[in-house]
Amino acid sequence: MKQIIYSIIIIGLLSACKTQKNIPQDEAIQYDNTSAFHFIKDAALTKVVDKAIKDDKLVFLDIYTDWCLPCQIMDEEVFSDQRLGDYINDKFVSYKVNAEQGFGPDIATLYNVKAYPTLLFLDHHGRILESKNGIMFHREFREMADRSIETDLNNGSSE
Repeated sequence: MKQIIYSIIIIGLLSACKTQKNIPQDEAIQYDNTSAFHFIKDAALTKVVDKAIKDDKLVFLDIYTDWCLPCQIMDEEVFSDQRLGDYINDKFVSYKVNAEQGFGPDIATLYNVKAYPTLLFLDHHGRILESKNGIMFHREFREMADRSIETDLNNGSSE
């Protein structure tokens, strides 16, 4: 029953997008402008991956909950850093999803999320290049991003 409801919602969202013919694809995507990272919000993972393919970038996925203290600390300390944000925005399409709302429960199930935050760097096929459960700060975050880019180049996923 739950799958039927999700299918109906996804079909409805896709139909709604098709009726907005005058709006370019990128403008139909909403961004969260509260941090230095340009996080996409309220979108299906397929739209995020499609944008990453179009922009020739990888995907950074932050799976969080509202009640998660480490998630809140990352918002304040890491995702607010303009220098790191500029780097990530240049190399990745960033997607922030609440594991308990909207598309979040399905994404959390898809990636077998057991802790928050769960931070994933994905290739153009949605496959995990790098992952981390729990909080991390600037240097570790940048190193993970760099490793994911290197792994993607070595795997030839961007071709």
